[in-house]
Amino acid sequence: MLVYEYLPHELARLDVLGKATGLNLNQVMERVRLAERRETLASAGPDEPHGLSEAWIASFQHNQWRRIAHVMAEQRMSVYKPTEDRRAVRYEEERLQRLEKDCADAGQPDGQAPIEMIRHYVYRVTARPTAAPTGGRHLIRHYFAGSEAAAVEHAQRSFSRQSGPCGDGNYGIVSVEQVLPQPGEFL
Repeated sequence: MLVYEYLPHELARLDVLGKATGLNLNQVMERVRLAERRETLASAGPDEPHGLSEAWIASFQHNQWRRIAHVMAEQRMSVYKPTEDRRAVRYEEERLQRLEKDCADAGQPDGQAPIEMIRHYVYRVTARPTAAPTGGRHLIRHYFAGSEAAAVEHAQRSFSRQSGPCGDGNYGIVSVEQVLPQPGEFL
């Protein structure tokens, strides 16, 4: 059985494209400003290991909003339509090519859709030292997982490793939040 997983950058891009659809240039420019502010705040926060971090997500989304504003201005779109955006069309073609390659690698006949498509999400897991008072330094990690429970399980394994990002492994999970796509939204 072939399973298709969305990649984190695909989730971030599809999240922005979905929100931009039907917006006029003024509305998109406001989203550019909000995304820039979010990127500034995220980059001022604590560093996270690996590429999947709050700063990475904010930067990627900010770049997408800027790109969409540029395309709208260049093509004089009254409202944003991904079907009129050459790069958005190319992104979707690349995603479909990856899907076709995955199907071919799995031995599925041409044109047959994957039997199961899993939409993985990005979750922000916040933890704090179990020995520290409630005001102790929080640790934030982002995980790419199919469910909140899977993200928690992955975080617990990561936090409990002696060689992991938490050193002694004495961290307890405080919160888990879906950040990509936005909670309640479907791609």
